[in-house]
Amino acid sequence: MDNPHDDEQIAEIKKELQTNGCVSAAAKIQTYLDELDNIQLNIAVTGESGSGKSTLVNAFRGIHNSETKKAAPTGVKETTIKVTPYPHPNYPNVTLWDLPGIGTTKFPADKYLKLVEFKRFDFFIIISADRFRENDVKLAQEIQKMGKKFYFVRSKIDHNIRDEEESQGSEFNEEETLKEIREDCIQGLKGCVQSPKVFLVSSCKLHLYDFPLLEKTFQEELPAQKRDALLLALPNISREIIIKKKEALQARIKYLATMSALGAAVPVPGLSFAADMAMMVTTIRKYQATFGLDSESLQRLAQTVGKPLDELRSVMTSPLAGKEINKDLIIKILCSSVAFLSLMTAEEGSRFIPFFGIPAAMGLSFVSTYQSLNMFLDMLAEDAQKVLGLNLSMISHWV
Repeated sequence: MDNPHDDEQIAEIKKELQTNGCVSAAAKIQTYLDELDNIQLNIAVTGESGSGKSTLVNAFRGIHNSETKKAAPTGVKETTIKVTPYPHPNYPNVTLWDLPGIGTTKFPADKYLKLVEFKRFDFFIIISADRFRENDVKLAQEIQKMGKKFYFVRSKIDHNIRDEEESQGSEFNEEETLKEIREDCIQGLKGCVQSPKVFLVSSCKLHLYDFPLLEKTFQEELPAQKRDALLLALPNISREIIIKKKEALQARIKYLATMSALGAAVPVPGLSFAADMAMMVTTIRKYQATFGLDSESLQRLAQTVGKPLDELRSVMTSPLAGKEINKDLIIKILCSSVAFLSLMTAEEGSRFIPFFGIPAAMGLSFVSTYQSLNMFLDMLAEDAQKVLGLNLSMISHWV
Protein backbone atom coordinates (compact mmCIF):
# COMPACT_ATOMS: atom_id res chain seq x y z
CA MET A 1 0.00 0.00 0.00
CA ASP A 2 2.07 2.91 -1.29
CA ASN A 3 1.64 6.21 0.47
CA PRO A 4 -0.02 8.72 -1.91
CA HIS A 5 2.71 11.25 -1.07
CA ASP A 6 5.52 8.91 -2.19
CA ASP A 7 6.40 10.71 -5.42
CA GLU A 8 6.55 14.07 -3.66
CA GLN A 9 8.70 12.69 -0.84
CA ILE A 10 11.13 10.96 -3.21
CA ALA A 11 11.52 14.18 -5.20
CA GLU A 12 12.27 16.13 -2.01
CA ILE A 13 14.83 13.54 -0.87
CA LYS A 14 16.60 13.66 -4.25
CA LYS A 15 16.71 17.46 -4.08
CA GLU A 16 18.13 17.33 -0.53
CA LEU A 17 20.78 14.84 -1.64
CA GLN A 18 21.85 17.01 -4.57
CA THR A 19 21.85 20.20 -2.50
CA ASN A 20 23.17 19.17 0.91
CA GLY A 21 24.61 15.68 0.57
CA CYS A 22 24.05 12.19 1.97
CA VAL A 23 23.85 12.98 5.68
CA SER A 24 21.21 15.64 5.19
CA ALA A 25 19.17 13.41 2.83
CA ALA A 26 19.27 10.55 5.34
CA ALA A 27 18.06 12.91 8.08
CA LYS A 28 15.18 14.02 5.85
CA ILE A 29 14.12 10.41 5.33
CA GLN A 30 14.25 9.76 9.07
CA THR A 31 12.11 12.85 9.73
CA TYR A 32 9.54 11.66 7.20
CA LEU A 33 9.37 8.16 8.73
CA ASP A 34 9.06 9.66 12.23
CA GLU A 35 6.17 11.81 11.01
CA LEU A 36 4.39 8.72 9.66
CA ASP A 37 4.82 6.98 13.02
CA ASN A 38 3.45 9.95 14.93
CA ILE A 39 0.36 10.85 12.92
CA GLN A 40 -2.33 11.39 15.54
CA LEU A 41 -5.66 9.59 15.20
CA ASN A 42 -8.34 10.28 17.83
CA ILE A 43 -11.47 8.12 17.81
CA ALA A 44 -14.43 9.04 20.01
CA VAL A 45 -16.67 6.22 21.28
CA THR A 46 -19.97 7.30 22.82
CA GLY A 47 -23.40 5.97 23.68
CA GLU A 48 -25.74 5.41 26.60
CA SER A 49 -24.60 3.58 29.73
CA GLY A 50 -24.46 -0.18 29.29
CA SER A 51 -24.18 0.04 25.51
CA GLY A 52 -20.75 -1.59 25.40
CA LYS A 53 -18.54 1.46 24.77
CA SER A 54 -15.71 0.38 27.03
CA THR A 55 -15.75 -3.22 25.83
CA LEU A 56 -15.34 -2.06 22.22
CA VAL A 57 -12.51 0.29 23.24
CA ASN A 58 -10.72 -2.62 24.89
CA ALA A 59 -11.33 -5.06 22.03
CA PHE A 60 -10.05 -2.59 19.44
CA ARG A 61 -6.83 -2.19 21.44
CA GLY A 62 -6.44 -5.95 21.93
CA ILE A 63 -6.83 -5.62 25.69
CA HIS A 64 -8.93 -7.93 27.85
CA ASN A 65 -11.56 -6.31 30.11
CA SER A 66 -9.85 -7.82 33.15
CA GLU A 67 -6.59 -5.87 32.59
CA THR A 68 -7.30 -3.33 35.30
CA LYS A 69 -4.27 -1.14 34.61
CA LYS A 70 -4.84 -0.64 30.87
CA ALA A 71 -8.45 -1.59 30.15
CA ALA A 72 -11.36 0.83 30.07
CA PRO A 73 -13.60 -0.15 33.03
CA THR A 74 -16.76 -2.02 32.11
CA GLY A 75 -20.00 -2.72 33.93
CA VAL A 76 -23.78 -2.49 33.82
CA LYS A 77 -23.69 0.94 35.47
CA GLU A 78 -22.31 4.10 33.87
CA THR A 79 -18.59 3.56 34.43
CA THR A 80 -17.41 6.47 32.27
CA ILE A 81 -17.81 9.72 34.20
CA LYS A 82 -15.35 11.84 32.22
CA VAL A 83 -13.72 11.98 28.80
CA THR A 84 -11.01 9.31 29.11
CA PRO A 85 -8.20 8.61 26.59
CA TYR A 86 -7.01 5.05 26.00
CA PRO A 87 -3.89 5.00 23.78
CA HIS A 88 -3.20 1.88 21.75
CA PRO A 89 -0.54 -0.18 23.61
CA ASN A 90 1.71 -0.55 20.54
CA TYR A 91 0.72 2.60 18.64
CA PRO A 92 0.20 5.37 21.22
CA ASN A 93 -0.44 7.88 18.41
CA VAL A 94 -3.82 6.13 17.97
CA THR A 95 -6.12 6.94 20.88
CA LEU A 96 -9.65 5.76 21.56
CA TRP A 97 -11.60 8.13 23.79
CA ASP A 98 -14.28 6.63 25.99
CA LEU A 99 -16.88 9.36 26.30
CA PRO A 100 -19.58 9.61 28.97
CA GLY A 101 -23.07 8.74 27.80
CA ILE A 102 -24.87 11.65 26.20
CA GLY A 103 -27.76 13.08 28.18
CA THR A 104 -26.34 12.42 31.65
CA THR A 105 -26.54 15.17 34.30
CA LYS A 106 -22.94 16.28 33.75
CA PHE A 107 -23.15 15.92 29.98
CA PRO A 108 -26.56 17.16 28.80
CA ALA A 109 -27.32 16.63 25.10
CA ASP A 110 -27.41 20.32 24.17
CA LYS A 111 -23.90 20.96 25.56
CA TYR A 112 -22.37 17.56 24.93
CA LEU A 113 -20.10 18.33 21.96
CA LYS A 114 -18.68 21.43 23.61
CA LEU A 115 -18.01 19.63 26.90
CA VAL A 116 -16.20 16.70 25.26
CA GLU A 117 -14.11 19.08 23.08
CA PHE A 118 -15.53 17.91 19.76
CA LYS A 119 -12.74 19.35 17.57
CA ARG A 120 -10.03 16.98 18.77
CA PHE A 121 -11.72 13.85 17.34
CA ASP A 122 -11.26 12.50 13.83
CA PHE A 123 -14.54 10.60 13.90
CA PHE A 124 -17.22 9.32 16.27
CA ILE A 125 -18.58 5.83 16.93
CA ILE A 126 -22.10 6.01 18.40
CA ILE A 127 -22.97 2.73 20.14
CA SER A 128 -26.28 1.26 21.23
CA ALA A 129 -27.12 -2.18 22.63
CA ASP A 130 -30.69 -2.01 21.21
CA ARG A 131 -32.35 0.90 19.38
CA PHE A 132 -30.70 4.26 18.93
CA ARG A 133 -32.30 6.89 21.16
CA GLU A 134 -33.24 10.52 20.72
CA ASN A 135 -29.96 11.70 22.23
CA ASP A 136 -27.98 9.52 19.81
CA VAL A 137 -29.83 11.09 16.90
CA LYS A 138 -29.26 14.62 18.25
CA LEU A 139 -25.55 13.92 18.59
CA ALA A 140 -25.33 12.54 15.04
CA GLN A 141 -27.14 15.60 13.68
CA GLU A 142 -24.73 17.97 15.43
CA ILE A 143 -21.70 16.01 14.23
CA GLN A 144 -23.11 16.06 10.71
CA LYS A 145 -23.54 19.84 10.87
CA MET A 146 -19.88 20.24 11.83
CA GLY A 147 -18.68 18.16 8.90
CA LYS A 148 -17.17 15.18 10.74
CA LYS A 149 -17.81 11.48 10.26
CA PHE A 150 -19.82 9.28 12.61
CA TYR A 151 -20.79 5.62 12.56
CA PHE A 152 -23.71 3.91 14.29
CA VAL A 153 -22.67 0.62 15.87
CA ARG A 154 -25.26 -1.80 17.20
CA SER A 155 -23.36 -3.77 19.82
CA LYS A 156 -23.74 -7.14 21.57
CA ILE A 157 -25.05 -8.78 18.39
CA ASP A 158 -23.79 -12.18 19.51
CA HIS A 159 -26.21 -11.98 22.47
CA ASN A 160 -29.13 -11.18 20.15
CA ILE A 161 -28.26 -14.02 17.81
CA ARG A 162 -28.04 -16.47 20.70
CA ASP A 163 -31.37 -15.33 22.14
CA GLU A 164 -33.15 -15.51 18.77
CA GLU A 165 -31.73 -18.95 18.06
CA GLU A 166 -33.00 -20.21 21.41
CA SER A 167 -36.48 -18.74 20.87
CA GLN A 168 -36.91 -19.75 17.21
CA GLY A 169 -35.31 -23.19 17.32
CA SER A 170 -35.25 -24.93 13.93
CA GLU A 171 -36.85 -21.88 12.26
CA PHE A 172 -33.86 -19.70 13.10
CA ASN A 173 -32.02 -18.06 10.19
CA GLU A 174 -29.00 -15.99 11.23
CA GLU A 175 -28.78 -13.99 7.99
CA GLU A 176 -32.45 -13.00 8.16
CA THR A 177 -32.15 -12.08 11.84
CA LEU A 178 -29.18 -9.82 11.19
CA LYS A 179 -31.02 -8.18 8.30
CA GLU A 180 -34.06 -7.52 10.50
CA ILE A 181 -31.96 -5.98 13.29
CA ARG A 182 -30.11 -3.75 10.83
CA GLU A 183 -33.28 -2.61 9.07
CA ASP A 184 -35.01 -1.93 12.38
CA CYS A 185 -32.15 0.36 13.45
CA ILE A 186 -32.03 2.15 10.10
CA GLN A 187 -35.80 2.74 10.05
CA GLY A 188 -35.56 4.38 13.46
CA LEU A 189 -32.93 6.79 12.13
CA LYS A 190 -34.44 7.64 8.75
CA GLY A 191 -35.85 11.12 8.50
CA CYS A 192 -33.55 12.25 11.32
CA VAL A 193 -30.10 11.43 9.92
CA GLN A 194 -28.98 11.65 6.31
CA SER A 195 -28.23 8.21 4.76
CA PRO A 196 -27.81 6.34 8.06
CA LYS A 197 -25.53 3.30 8.12
CA VAL A 198 -25.64 0.83 11.00
CA PHE A 199 -22.89 -1.71 11.66
CA LEU A 200 -23.68 -4.82 13.71
CA VAL A 201 -20.75 -5.71 15.95
CA SER A 202 -19.77 -8.13 18.70
CA SER A 203 -16.78 -6.85 20.65
CA CYS A 204 -16.07 -10.44 21.77
CA LYS A 205 -15.98 -11.67 18.15
CA LEU A 206 -14.73 -8.79 16.04
CA HIS A 207 -14.06 -11.07 13.06
CA LEU A 208 -17.79 -11.77 12.74
CA TYR A 209 -20.74 -9.65 11.59
CA ASP A 210 -20.02 -6.08 10.38
CA PHE A 211 -16.73 -5.09 12.01
CA PRO A 212 -14.69 -5.96 8.87
CA LEU A 213 -17.09 -3.76 6.86
CA LEU A 214 -16.75 -0.98 9.45
CA GLU A 215 -12.96 -1.21 9.22
CA LYS A 216 -13.17 -1.02 5.41
CA THR A 217 -15.42 2.05 5.69
CA PHE A 218 -12.91 3.74 8.02
CA GLN A 219 -10.16 3.10 5.48
CA GLU A 220 -12.21 4.53 2.62
CA GLU A 221 -13.34 7.66 4.43
CA LEU A 222 -10.29 8.67 6.47
CA PRO A 223 -7.81 11.20 5.06
CA ALA A 224 -4.93 9.44 3.31
CA GLN A 225 -2.33 10.23 6.00
CA LYS A 226 -4.48 8.72 8.75
CA ARG A 227 -5.32 5.44 7.01
CA ASP A 228 -2.05 3.65 7.80
CA ALA A 229 -2.16 4.89 11.40
CA LEU A 230 -5.53 3.17 11.83
CA LEU A 231 -4.58 0.08 9.86
CA LEU A 232 -1.39 -0.67 11.79
CA ALA A 233 -3.26 -0.35 15.11
CA LEU A 234 -6.14 -2.63 14.15
CA PRO A 235 -6.41 -6.06 15.81
CA ASN A 236 -5.59 -9.00 13.54
CA ILE A 237 -9.15 -10.23 12.98
CA SER A 238 -8.73 -11.35 9.37
CA ARG A 239 -6.12 -12.44 6.86
CA GLU A 240 -6.99 -9.36 4.80
CA ILE A 241 -5.92 -7.01 7.62
CA ILE A 242 -2.61 -8.85 8.02
CA ILE A 243 -1.98 -8.57 4.28
CA LYS A 244 -2.82 -4.85 4.31
CA LYS A 245 -0.49 -4.29 7.27
CA LYS A 246 2.29 -6.10 5.44
CA GLU A 247 1.77 -3.94 2.33
CA ALA A 248 1.80 -0.72 4.40
CA LEU A 249 5.06 -1.70 6.12
CA GLN A 250 6.55 -2.92 2.84
CA ALA A 251 5.98 0.51 1.27
CA ARG A 252 8.39 2.03 3.81
CA ILE A 253 11.25 -0.38 3.17
CA LYS A 254 12.57 1.56 0.17
CA TYR A 255 13.10 4.57 2.44
CA LEU A 256 14.98 2.48 5.02
CA ALA A 257 17.08 0.88 2.29
CA THR A 258 17.88 4.33 0.89
CA MET A 259 19.03 5.44 4.34
CA SER A 260 21.27 2.38 4.41
CA ALA A 261 22.69 3.29 1.00
CA LEU A 262 23.36 6.87 2.09
CA GLY A 263 25.11 5.59 5.20
CA ALA A 264 27.33 3.41 3.02
CA ALA A 265 28.65 6.58 1.36
CA VAL A 266 30.69 7.29 4.51
CA PRO A 267 34.13 5.74 3.80
CA VAL A 268 34.59 4.08 7.18
CA PRO A 269 34.76 0.25 7.12
CA GLY A 270 32.12 -1.41 9.33
CA LEU A 271 30.20 1.80 10.10
CA SER A 272 27.43 1.13 7.55
CA PHE A 273 26.94 -2.43 8.85
CA ALA A 274 26.66 -1.25 12.48
CA ALA A 275 24.12 1.43 11.56
CA ASP A 276 22.12 -1.05 9.48
CA MET A 277 21.93 -3.54 12.34
CA ALA A 278 20.65 -0.90 14.77
CA MET A 279 18.03 0.20 12.23
CA MET A 280 16.97 -3.40 11.52
CA VAL A 281 16.48 -4.22 15.20
CA THR A 282 14.24 -1.17 15.68
CA THR A 283 12.29 -1.88 12.48
CA ILE A 284 11.77 -5.60 13.10
CA ARG A 285 10.58 -4.93 16.65
CA LYS A 286 8.02 -2.58 15.12
CA TYR A 287 6.93 -5.31 12.68
CA GLN A 288 6.59 -7.73 15.57
CA ALA A 289 4.39 -5.35 17.55
CA THR A 290 2.27 -4.45 14.52
CA PHE A 291 1.43 -8.12 13.94
CA GLY A 292 0.76 -8.67 17.65
CA LEU A 293 3.67 -11.10 18.02
CA ASP A 294 5.56 -9.33 20.81
CA SER A 295 5.38 -10.97 24.24
CA GLU A 296 2.81 -8.57 25.72
CA SER A 297 0.44 -8.84 22.75
CA LEU A 298 0.65 -12.62 22.69
CA GLN A 299 -0.01 -12.78 26.43
CA ARG A 300 -3.13 -10.62 25.97
CA LEU A 301 -4.33 -12.83 23.13
CA ALA A 302 -3.73 -15.98 25.19
CA GLN A 303 -5.80 -14.45 28.00
CA THR A 304 -8.59 -13.52 25.59
CA VAL A 305 -8.88 -16.95 23.96
CA GLY A 306 -8.25 -18.80 27.21
CA LYS A 307 -5.26 -20.80 25.99
CA PRO A 308 -1.66 -21.15 27.24
CA LEU A 309 0.85 -18.75 25.70
CA ASP A 310 3.01 -21.70 24.61
CA GLU A 311 0.15 -23.02 22.50
CA LEU A 312 0.02 -19.79 20.51
CA ARG A 313 3.80 -19.76 20.09
CA SER A 314 3.82 -23.40 18.98
CA VAL A 315 2.30 -22.54 15.57
CA MET A 316 4.92 -19.88 14.80
CA THR A 317 7.72 -21.31 12.66
CA SER A 318 10.03 -18.42 11.77
CA PRO A 319 13.50 -18.06 13.36
CA LEU A 320 12.12 -14.96 15.12
CA ALA A 321 9.31 -16.86 16.86
CA GLY A 322 9.24 -16.43 20.63
CA LYS A 323 12.58 -14.66 20.70
CA GLU A 324 13.67 -11.20 21.79
CA ILE A 325 14.65 -9.17 18.75
CA ASN A 326 18.25 -8.04 19.20
CA LYS A 327 21.36 -7.50 17.08
CA ASP A 328 22.84 -10.95 17.79
CA LEU A 329 19.67 -12.73 16.66
CA ILE A 330 19.40 -10.66 13.45
CA ILE A 331 23.06 -11.23 12.58
CA LYS A 332 22.71 -14.97 13.24
CA ILE A 333 19.71 -15.25 10.89
CA LEU A 334 21.31 -13.09 8.19
CA CYS A 335 24.59 -14.99 8.34
CA SER A 336 22.73 -18.19 7.49
CA SER A 337 21.95 -16.62 4.11
CA VAL A 338 24.66 -17.08 1.48
CA ALA A 339 23.17 -14.25 -0.58
CA PHE A 340 23.41 -11.78 2.31
CA LEU A 341 27.00 -12.75 3.12
CA SER A 342 27.95 -12.29 -0.53
CA LEU A 343 26.37 -8.84 -0.64
CA MET A 344 28.04 -7.73 2.60
CA THR A 345 31.45 -9.00 1.47
CA ALA A 346 31.06 -7.24 -1.87
CA GLU A 347 29.94 -4.01 -0.18
CA GLU A 348 32.92 -3.85 2.16
CA GLY A 349 35.34 -4.88 -0.60
CA SER A 350 34.04 -2.33 -3.08
CA ARG A 351 34.98 0.57 -0.77
CA PHE A 352 38.62 0.16 -1.80
CA ILE A 353 37.94 0.50 -5.53
CA PRO A 354 38.93 3.99 -6.71
CA PHE A 355 36.18 6.27 -8.08
CA PHE A 356 33.48 3.62 -8.42
CA GLY A 357 33.86 1.95 -5.01
CA ILE A 358 31.56 4.16 -2.92
CA PRO A 359 28.67 4.21 -5.45
CA ALA A 360 28.96 0.42 -5.72
CA ALA A 361 28.92 0.07 -1.91
CA MET A 362 25.81 2.26 -1.76
CA GLY A 363 24.01 0.12 -4.32
CA LEU A 364 24.93 -3.11 -2.56
CA SER A 365 23.87 -1.70 0.82
CA PHE A 366 20.48 -0.73 -0.62
CA VAL A 367 19.92 -4.22 -2.05
CA SER A 368 21.02 -6.11 1.08
CA THR A 369 18.87 -3.96 3.41
CA TYR A 370 15.86 -4.07 1.08
CA GLN A 371 16.01 -7.85 0.73
CA SER A 372 16.69 -8.46 4.43
CA LEU A 373 13.79 -6.33 5.70
CA ASN A 374 11.43 -7.93 3.19
CA MET A 375 12.56 -11.35 4.39
CA PHE A 376 11.89 -10.51 8.05
CA LEU A 377 8.56 -8.91 7.19
CA ASP A 378 7.53 -12.07 5.30
CA MET A 379 8.51 -14.21 8.29
CA LEU A 380 6.45 -12.22 10.78
CA ALA A 381 3.42 -11.85 8.48
CA GLU A 382 3.41 -15.61 8.00
CA ASP A 383 3.62 -16.21 11.76
CA ALA A 384 0.75 -13.74 12.25
CA GLN A 385 -1.39 -15.68 9.76
CA LYS A 386 -0.70 -18.92 11.65
CA VAL A 387 -1.56 -17.39 15.03
CA LEU A 388 -4.75 -15.94 13.53
CA GLY A 389 -5.69 -19.35 12.12
CA LEU A 390 -5.27 -20.96 15.55
CA ASN A 391 -7.17 -18.11 17.20
CA LEU A 392 -10.13 -18.39 14.80
CA SER A 393 -10.25 -22.16 15.18
CA MET A 394 -10.44 -21.73 18.96
CA ILE A 395 -13.21 -19.13 18.73
CA SER A 396 -15.20 -21.27 16.27
CA HIS A 397 -15.64 -23.89 19.00
CA TRP A 398 -17.48 -21.31 21.14
CA VAL A 399 -19.86 -20.11 18.40
